[in-house]
Amino acid sequence: MSGHTITTPHVPTIATPHFPAVAAGTVATSRAARELGLRRGEFDLAVRLGRIRTVPDEGGGGARRVAHSEIERLRAAADFPEGLRAGVRVVGTREGAALMDVTAARFTRLARLGLVTPVKFYLNRYRALVWLYLADDIEQFAAKEEHRRLLTGRTPEALRDRLRAGVDLRPRNWRARQLEFLLRQADGPWQRAGALAALLAPDQIAETVPDPRERARVDRFRPDPPAQGAPGSPSARIAETIAMAADPDEIGRLRADLARAVEQARPQRPVPRPAPHGTADADADRRPPRREVRGAATHVPDRTERTRGFLSRLCRRSP
Repeated sequence: MSGHTITTPHVPTIATPHFPAVAAGTVATSRAARELGLRRGEFDLAVRLGRIRTVPDEGGGGARRVAHSEIERLRAAADFPEGLRAGVRVVGTREGAALMDVTAARFTRLARLGLVTPVKFYLNRYRALVWLYLADDIEQFAAKEEHRRLLTGRTPEALRDRLRAGVDLRPRNWRARQLEFLLRQADGPWQRAGALAALLAPDQIAETVPDPRERARVDRFRPDPPAQGAPGSPSARIAETIAMAADPDEIGRLRADLARAVEQARPQRPVPRPAPHGTADADADRRPPRREVRGAATHVPDRTERTRGFLSRLCRRSP
């Protein structure tokens, strides 16, 4: 498929936003969702899209919190809460086609070509993959004059060639959006490396980060793929497949970005290394001896011998 793809914007791996970890003046995400009038799924999507900023909980555990100032900023918007809800409204193929005023088949073709990017996916009860899109994205796409020819009439020959070749950029574009979210949530250099590794297979990570201690640090901050069904179930395996980079050029770019991220993280937060053997030997030479040497053999006296020696000395002193 790599020979028939449409180039998508490169996701930056450095200079991602960083918000300081604070506890005072923040609330749990569940409370923030209630105060903003959002359902949990809407709130989570708003966070993924960067429309609601979260900060790490300084208590640890990987939890996120929302500052009171962030809630106040969102509530101060002139179109709150309708505008916030509208920004996270998702639609499927049929509803998206209706927003574009095209057939569902044409909408699917546009999505496969990468012209409309999915924001979520799930597997229905028949294990069929269902893509969901932001209604706001679709409306903006349809409103641009340069896109009118794609919504009516015959699809350009170059695009039809790609479709005939089996191009489907929906998984790749979803991964690009997922990576943006993971990098936005990263709070340090190794977390950024872990975010990039989240889209690579373990063997690709091992080849890119050959040092086992650095690789363990990357794995520590490597987010799990989105959950779909019970672990090990067909649904979970399909979701894991979608979450992994597939095209050679996509894999190559992620590996290059991962190697660069590790190189940048190494001097900032070095991975602990064991003490050299020479240092350990020198320390041992400075320790006082704890063994008795009898001839050429090293012998540690047991408790019985120590007791017998003490009684013998005591008897020699008695009159």
